[in-house]
Amino acid sequence: MLLAQISDLHVTAPGTLAYGRVDTAAYLARAIGVLNALVPRPDAVLVTGDLVDAGGIDEYRHLRTLLDTLAMPWRVIAGNHDDRANLRTVFGDRPELAGHDGFLQYAFDTGDVRVIALDTLDPGFGAGRLCATRLDWLEAQLAASRDRPVMIAMHHPPIACGIGFMDDIRLAPGDSRALDALVRAHPNVERIVCGHVHRAISARFGGTIVWCAPSTAHQVALQLNPGGPEAFVMEPPAFGLHLWRAGLGLVTHCMSVEQGGGPQPF
Repeated sequence: MLLAQISDLHVTAPGTLAYGRVDTAAYLARAIGVLNALVPRPDAVLVTGDLVDAGGIDEYRHLRTLLDTLAMPWRVIAGNHDDRANLRTVFGDRPELAGHDGFLQYAFDTGDVRVIALDTLDPGFGAGRLCATRLDWLEAQLAASRDRPVMIAMHHPPIACGIGFMDDIRLAPGDSRALDALVRAHPNVERIVCGHVHRAISARFGGTIVWCAPSTAHQVALQLNPGGPEAFVMEPPAFGLHLWRAGLGLVTHCMSVEQGGGPQPF
């Protein structure tokens, strides 16, 4: 199984730029070109939130035209920049967006791995939530998947990463504690994959590993001093590749969209 993870696309309406300077759609198109050319080709692509920048209909229409150029199946989850209603309006034919109790949550199989996608969106707020309804749904999904490796996907990371202004808008600490306890009861959870922080970050959590994907466009500035300013940088865009093989387990790679002239033989 090879699952690609792209995140934090922040696509804007045609002819506009994020923050007045970042052509996020062009960056996404470049990433899709790299994904389509990979050998072996990923079995599927998972997009872990902040699909568009302001949740607008025109943004989602622009995004849809880009995602439809992927040469493999793809699925999306919502981030704090997304709007559930507008997302459903444009992506209404997508079975994963049918939802449960109003939330955009679903599970699917890719190879031997069960992927459980969570909705951490809390409308009007940058930080994420996992209320009792969402956690109960997750618990039921985990109970039904005890005999196989599981990956949990969500937008907001349940861990602090040391970048203060991003830690302020991570998954709510109380919800993180509840998730921690739930995941610890299911040791077959191989990975929790997230977006939101626009950086490749890994940390232990709930007896497993949290991995945050970088953005396909701009990255969050690495500000590890408390109170560091909110800022982004144009570090190279990248995405995750999650490889599962029997006897190997789950291995996560971070691949830059910019290949730098390679690969070249040694």
